[in-house]
Amino acid sequence: MSAPVYIAAPSPNFDTRTAPPDMIVLHYTGMPTGEAALARLRDPDAKVSAHYLVEEDGRVFRLVEEERRAWHAGVSFWKGDTDINARSIGVEIVNPGHEHGYRAFPEAQIMAVTDLLTDIRTRWTVPDAFILGHSDVAPERKEDPGERFPWKALHGAGHGLWVEPAAAPGEALGEGDEGVGVFALQAALTRLGYDSAPSGRYNAKTRTIVTAFQRHWAPHRLDGVADGQTRARLMAVLRAAAGYDLGLA
Repeated sequence: MSAPVYIAAPSPNFDTRTAPPDMIVLHYTGMPTGEAALARLRDPDAKVSAHYLVEEDGRVFRLVEEERRAWHAGVSFWKGDTDINARSIGVEIVNPGHEHGYRAFPEAQIMAVTDLLTDIRTRWTVPDAFILGHSDVAPERKEDPGERFPWKALHGAGHGLWVEPAAAPGEALGEGDEGVGVFALQAALTRLGYDSAPSGRYNAKTRTIVTAFQRHWAPHRLDGVADGQTRARLMAVLRAAAGYDLGLA
């Protein structure tokens, strides 16, 4: 790891933490330029911020001290907690996003993100299972950092969960389906962390949450249909996350 060099760009948009952070939430900026994103994150009228912003060329801006609560996750949920800002460090990664020409993340940028996460985790206890995307904690509002973000490479560098189980056959489940299989899918999503209380009915919310899971862990499809591969990956991610919870991984 190369020692990160942070460019000071203080934002006034923060308040007090109530506990040490144990989660990192990755975002894309979703704006045409990094300069515009940085300006917005520092604008007191915008009332949004993050702890860091990572430019495409690898420059890293520090906006809010890690000991403070930045305002990046918004209305969100993970494992029953609805104040994700209070327990997380927010990292904005410059990319135009789906609205302005979503594109691959440059190697220099991902190397900088990797070094940043390594550095953050020297100060705070953040399990790999708690390195998440904005779309994981806010699937009904957000798509970032999206299916182009290299979660597999990040895992290979030591951060986050990634699994590649054997392909699993099975009938695909989709919106309108009902029954035990849907109930089990929703229960598994809830156990992982999503707000997916089991009902046995595959509704629009379930489709949205499955799509969020696919953006992170099963990008072979992004339509919210839980085919055999999606469900196999969900169960494998659950097993990996349980291993970290038990201190076995």
